[in-house]
Amino acid sequence: MQGPLLTMGWDVLQARVGTDFGASGWVEVTQPLISAFADITSDHYFLHLDAERAAATPFGRTIAHGMLTLSLVPAMGYEVCPFVEGARYPLNYGFNRVRFVAPVPVGARIRSRFVLQQAQKVDPAQCQLLYDVTVEIEGADKPALVAEWLTRYAL
Repeated sequence: MQGPLLTMGWDVLQARVGTDFGASGWVEVTQPLISAFADITSDHYFLHLDAERAAATPFGRTIAHGMLTLSLVPAMGYEVCPFVEGARYPLNYGFNRVRFVAPVPVGARIRSRFVLQQAQKVDPAQCQLLYDVTVEIEGADKPALVAEWLTRYAL
């Protein structure tokens, strides 16, 4: 895992609520990636793996699992979301309101955009950041997914 590229003090982060921290780099969603995810999760639905059957659907080809797309968000977040300066480590605390808006076709490139919506102290030993996340599909009108992402930091 690559660490975050940016660190910020807590007071600075609180002042940056509402800030769009930008988008990650593009990630190509290949058939080997989709197939590996299918094997790991035992989700072998034909839309993800069978190119011939998927071609006969409105999608025209295989598509990524929605959960695969969601699982790529934290790694993309490491590229643009700041680390809380002085924290010992972050923990993925989960997602709120996840919606799979549009399918990600095999061969598409996706990236995630992160807008900091909340920075709060949970208790003296923890703080929490809430990001609005939009996973964009290169060249598409609709995003692949939208969600709220929670990360807690041990202080």
